[in-house]
Amino acid sequence: MRQRKTYYFDNNATTRVAPEVVDAMVPFLSEYWGNPSSAYSFGNQVAKHIEEARSKVAALINADPREVVFTSCGTESNNSAIHSALVSNPNKRHFLTTAVEHSANINFAQFLKKSGHEVTFLPVESDGSLDLHLLEKSIRPDTGVVSVMWANNETGVVFPIEEIAALCRSKGVLFHTDAVQAAGKLPLDVKTVGVDFLSLSAHKLHASKGVGLLYIKRRTKFQPYIIGGHQERGRRGGTENVASIIGFGRAAELAMDRMDDEDRRVRGLRDRLENNLLKTIPNTVRNGAKEPRLPNTSSIAFDFVEAEAILMLLDQAGVCASSGSACTTGSLDPSHVLTAMGLSPMRARGCVRFSLGFYNTEEDVDYLLKQLPPIIEKLRAVSPLPPGHVGKPKHEAITTRSQHEHTAN
Repeated sequence: MRQRKTYYFDNNATTRVAPEVVDAMVPFLSEYWGNPSSAYSFGNQVAKHIEEARSKVAALINADPREVVFTSCGTESNNSAIHSALVSNPNKRHFLTTAVEHSANINFAQFLKKSGHEVTFLPVESDGSLDLHLLEKSIRPDTGVVSVMWANNETGVVFPIEEIAALCRSKGVLFHTDAVQAAGKLPLDVKTVGVDFLSLSAHKLHASKGVGLLYIKRRTKFQPYIIGGHQERGRRGGTENVASIIGFGRAAELAMDRMDDEDRRVRGLRDRLENNLLKTIPNTVRNGAKEPRLPNTSSIAFDFVEAEAILMLLDQAGVCASSGSACTTGSLDPSHVLTAMGLSPMRARGCVRFSLGFYNTEEDVDYLLKQLPPIIEKLRAVSPLPPGHVGKPKHEAITTRSQHEHTAN
């Protein structure tokens, strides 16, 4: 039986593994399967290929390969950076981040709070942007690290990372950025921007799941999060995920070659999809600033309907999209990103994220534009929901000290 075509619009959740990446990985699953830490040549040759991959992913962010540590994922990289910054400076027990970070940071911040640290979640404006003056005022003498994502995974809104990094340097505070969603979509240059830590995840740029990287600026104090053997120059214990690391290196090469396509062709597809949805479907609103924004991401609020119902009917039509981060799927709560932007819970529950990628085509967009309007019309015809309302965004930093105070979730 012929399999139905899948129309995939959820590239911010994960991406198709590129055929070129698969080809690069296969020999390290079938032929070069030795342990790279072994003393004999069968293992040593594997170690050499790992170092070649390290150079390739370092080139993607313009880093020295010695500044790159391979991890299991973006979540581990985020946790490792924040943990190291605080452990290396035990007298600085304040963590500053934003209310719209990925759940990896939000939940780690909650863990830190329970462990006795103070955590400040910076609010955002209604368009998802950050008030840099408020950020500056929120840095304290006991701030151990500031963490702000490069680009938001739900709305695509891009933060001024270079300015934030400069601000943190002027205050003598370490700065980490979660650049997971930006990799392959925007130029990343750690030397120009001046971050201390940066996180990436391979499966967001057409490599396999289960591998990420943490950039650690040279001479920055670092305490390992995973303690074990001497792998990764003692900065991350555990036998290396060799095949995935090799694939990550190949994916980094492809990302550099394809970045112009991402910015031009994929942006064009995204804009055509978004503009047509806003024009043809009444009571729809784009979430977040139009620019600066990732070239592939569009978050749309559909009033009077629930996103889960939209996604169910889209799935029946062979379309993959999401209501937000894949890491929060199954939660009954509305998106913490959208509520932080001031959307009412009702409107936030009616939002769908479309994230395009290298393999999307004009045909895919045409198909979605044909399927979605009647789905919304059908759901609105039976919906008991009243109109959604956009609430006012908060305009002051909120520092969490006890379970009775504000949390970003």
